[in-house]
Amino acid sequence: MIQLRNLSAGYSGKPVIEKVTMEFEPGKVTVLVGPNGSGKSTLLKAALGLLPAMEGEVMYEGINIRLLKRKQIAKKAAFLTQSRNTPSIRALQMVLHGRFPYLSYPRYYSKEDYETARQAMKTTGSLPYENTNVTQLSGGQRQGVYLAMALAQDTQAVFMDEPTTYLDISHQFKLMQTARSLALEGKAVVLILHDISLALREGDYIGVFQEGKLLCFDTPDSIYQKGIIEQVFGVSIHRMDTPHGIQYYCTPKEEGNALFPHVR
Repeated sequence: MIQLRNLSAGYSGKPVIEKVTMEFEPGKVTVLVGPNGSGKSTLLKAALGLLPAMEGEVMYEGINIRLLKRKQIAKKAAFLTQSRNTPSIRALQMVLHGRFPYLSYPRYYSKEDYETARQAMKTTGSLPYENTNVTQLSGGQRQGVYLAMALAQDTQAVFMDEPTTYLDISHQFKLMQTARSLALEGKAVVLILHDISLALREGDYIGVFQEGKLLCFDTPDSIYQKGIIEQVFGVSIHRMDTPHGIQYYCTPKEEGNALFPHVR
């Protein structure tokens, strides 16, 4: 269990998120949504100890993150960042970087490290590319490699910052299936998504942010009933029962949108 208690964090002495209280439960998928600049990425960095708290606490299984060393945190939570460099190395070698928290210097990979890395690649569907240079992979294939690197850390929590960006619809579905599988294994999975329909459909809990504040943290059904997303994004949210379960979709708040006059 990872708990945030009245957490405030930011840059250059200025808070970006203020007094956020929420928790990330094992076995659950938590999705953070909100307009650009609302503090979602800042919250993930603070929750991972990459950004120091200005106020409040981050607790890992009842232990204040301030008492944990960087390597200890890396064994508890993995982070798939939004932007990253693309090194010119084989995919398997990239995934093995996820084993760094378990290695001493100089780094020598064991048989177990290779097995863990390959299993992570199998989980994300990237094992066929283990000997391919990362620079030669497509965006979706590359994302699978980066996710495998995070899974190779073998942590109980996995944080992902906008993992579906630039992915086609097929790869988006595969990534969300992986997120659900990780939760079923008992991991706490936390994602930032801009696709509101996807967030409502796939999340066990939704955290809605605006201007650095957590407006609501609840189940998708409760979020929908409260109309909080409509308030924040200025759209209409609709829900319907289908053979594949409850589905959500968004439409413009007003007909005859000035930017998209053809939308009705």
